[in-house]
Amino acid sequence: MDFEKIAKEVLQIEANELLNADIKGIKKAVEIAFNIKGKLIVTGVGKSGLIGSKIAATLASTGTPSFFIHPTEALHGDLGMIGKSDAVLAISYSGESEELIKILPHIKRFEVPLIAMTGEVNSTLARYADVVLNIHVSKEACPLNTAPTSSTTLTLAMGDALAVCLMKKRNFTKEDFASFHPGGALGKRLFVKVKDLMKKDFPVANENDTLKEAIIKMTEGKLGHILFMDGKKVEAILSDGDLRRAMMSKDFDLKKKAIDFATHNPKTINEEMLASDALKFMEDNKIQFLPVINENNEVKGVLHIHQLVEAGIK
Repeated sequence: MDFEKIAKEVLQIEANELLNADIKGIKKAVEIAFNIKGKLIVTGVGKSGLIGSKIAATLASTGTPSFFIHPTEALHGDLGMIGKSDAVLAISYSGESEELIKILPHIKRFEVPLIAMTGEVNSTLARYADVVLNIHVSKEACPLNTAPTSSTTLTLAMGDALAVCLMKKRNFTKEDFASFHPGGALGKRLFVKVKDLMKKDFPVANENDTLKEAIIKMTEGKLGHILFMDGKKVEAILSDGDLRRAMMSKDFDLKKKAIDFATHNPKTINEEMLASDALKFMEDNKIQFLPVINENNEVKGVLHIHQLVEAGIK
């Protein structure tokens, strides 16, 4: 049996249904969802309910306040979650799902707008609706043409289409998306700053410290670097690499001043810099460790490239 051929046929059938979808109601659905002052509440039973949960999550994360309620739970108290400033998106391919049909009179009693997503435009659900998003398919991908396959794919895609249209209507930006996903990669790139990750405690050496004394302080600091300060400003940095190079010199002596082997006037980064920009700066300059300064060039902390990587900054 050629399973690759079967899989290809399934994808082709579902792709055809998506491309031939009836989207006449999308404009009115977008206007309804955009103009409400409350939430777009999604409801459905069975597979429609599972897809409805995903649609609600997509809407909520792209700027349209939304949540899912099950029709049965709605009949037993959750109808109180629907307010007069809300709208409802009800999903049922047949448009006759018993649990869903039972709550429709109550929804209309609240005088909230109803968007129907159904494959039967003459169904009970469609008659109650203010607008119908037609999810009718001519063929299910199931070989028996019975199991919801093409129809569930189209339902999911129609929900995505509604969400994207609303994003465009709201001029929803990647910054807006990041604010809804602060823990995600995009959120970290757009919101996490150097000051959020920097270490405020760092080892400091005196300009008269010997190499031996500097090594002890560097070891205790566990950062592989040590700063020489001029008041609140950084004067130089001694790294473990500087120490290795010093040890290779013929006249190496642990009693020599450590500052003579340090890097003077080192590069720095501002505490307000985005962590993602700091990572790029460090990679471009092949630097692993930087002092973090404020607008007055005063050292506020230090940043190691490992801190950026561990925080998931990309």
